[in-house]
Amino acid sequence: IKSNIQLYSQIIEEFVQSLSFITSFQQNTYHIHLPYYNIHLTHSSNSYKFMALIIGIDPGSRLTGYGIIEHEGSKLRFVDAGTIRTETAEMPERLKRIFAGIDRIVNFHGPTEAAVEQVFMAQNPDSALKLGQARGAAIAALTNLDLNVAEYTARQIKQSVVGYGAADKEQVQMMVMKLLNLSIKPQQDAADALAAAICHAHASGSMSKLAVLNALGVGMARGRSRGTSRRR
Repeated sequence: IKSNIQLYSQIIEEFVQSLSFITSFQQNTYHIHLPYYNIHLTHSSNSYKFMALIIGIDPGSRLTGYGIIEHEGSKLRFVDAGTIRTETAEMPERLKRIFAGIDRIVNFHGPTEAAVEQVFMAQNPDSALKLGQARGAAIAALTNLDLNVAEYTARQIKQSVVGYGAADKEQVQMMVMKLLNLSIKPQQDAADALAAAICHAHASGSMSKLAVLNALGVGMARGRSRGTSRRR
């Protein structure tokens, strides 16, 4: 309870401070950015919308895919996607390039949430070990920048994006294009990373949204009014 109160207090403080950073104001509609939490709120006619910037990572020792989407309500919007190419035979150098690449991307785009695909059990133990190391470098880079990392299996991601847990990569690419309204098919690793981000958007609960709404007093008055009516 104490941690929740502290969180609400911090959010309220950020909200008050952010009033000077209102990006637009027009006929009772304004946009607010809470920089510490990287939460974007759009207020219009007493309604609030929340925007999250999600980065998905598809780890690999040679190619690590990344994809960034904007999630607002039920809407998804493509922001960026690509691959980090290690292009070296030395594993320590590969891990360094993965870490540095993700660090650079996160600092540039400022995502609020991260999703990483879990390692599958490869038949080749050496391949599984290298994939696990690449995944560790990616997660370390994300957590080093204070991002919370959600992890999903390949089956969970495919089920969320395609509706079928055993979908092939071509099906994932096509559904990513459809969901994000893309005219060009993304490279496979980038598509898998975008799929991880989409999966996280679908799976994200409403706890953070509820916390902000409660902190701003939205919905609490309703709860008090209902409680008052019951006491009567």
